[in-house]
Amino acid sequence: MKRRHFLKNASLTSVGLAVGSTLTGCTDAATTKSKISEEKPPMTMNKKPIAICTWGFVAANAKAGEALSKGITALDAAIEGVAIEEENIKNTTVGKGGAPDREGNVTLDACVMDSNGDCGAVVCVENITNVAALAKQVMTETPHVMLAGEGAEAFAYSQGFKKEKLLTEASKKAWEAWLKSPEYKPIINIENHDTIGMLTMDNNGDIAGTCTTSGLSYKMKGRVGDSPIIGSGLFIDNTIGGATATGMGEEVMKTVGSFLIVELMRNGMSPQAACEEAVNRIVSKNDRYKDFQIAYIAMNKAGETGAYCIHEGFTYMKFQDGKNENIPSDFYHKS
Repeated sequence: MKRRHFLKNASLTSVGLAVGSTLTGCTDAATTKSKISEEKPPMTMNKKPIAICTWGFVAANAKAGEALSKGITALDAAIEGVAIEEENIKNTTVGKGGAPDREGNVTLDACVMDSNGDCGAVVCVENITNVAALAKQVMTETPHVMLAGEGAEAFAYSQGFKKEKLLTEASKKAWEAWLKSPEYKPIINIENHDTIGMLTMDNNGDIAGTCTTSGLSYKMKGRVGDSPIIGSGLFIDNTIGGATATGMGEEVMKTVGSFLIVELMRNGMSPQAACEEAVNRIVSKNDRYKDFQIAYIAMNKAGETGAYCIHEGFTYMKFQDGKNENIPSDFYHKS
């Protein structure tokens, strides 16, 4: 047999084997998929308003719940809710009154994600209080997902946002006291590095969320944590559910925590089990986990919720059926 004939025949044989193998594989995959579908019945979709948020932000979560009860969309209700804390000058981790960076400048970060999968974010924004609302404007009024610093601020003014001084006298005095003996040390469950993340479900069963923060107290200039990063501080898939994070942002980003939780729910985990697994991923890879806090909350399409954290002390708010309650989270480190 001539060489070219041999190669031709060998090639055809290989193709035949490959096609046969592929067809067999497709048949097996289809059979497997069919079996999985049979084993996992479709999730019952909830159509009652639900709002959950990190920490004990009672008024913020109540505001979102009330907005949902009036028929406002999931995303707009979440933005209305977190605005309560963005405008609360006593909250030193969110919005106006937030702790500044090492140079005395308050910079804010936020992101939003809606039920269509669209998202927007802003980072290192000065002089604008309601950055969650600004993130929505980035989503709806620009071709971009994220704007930063002076560009985000200039865009805010073009959208009618007012310039406001974010550094309050209380935050300034605390910063000046810190300068006398500066130290970078996150304190577990002391809100020098926390945020408000909120997930909402409206009357249509649609899920959306937002995450907004002033970031780590006395951070390096330009530092950005997980809060405005889609997939880390917040992620929504309206066919599955959503998740949001709080705590040490650098650790959340390493595992893309909120995206991970949604994917775990996609594969059949409950919101609670998914949050637990996301925390386990962090502590299993970092022997310093005793020195920082991470917490997640999640909600699936059925309206089931879950929360989990590393250390005792984290709580989350839940508004459902007209009731707004503060729920302690289970935690990993129990020694």
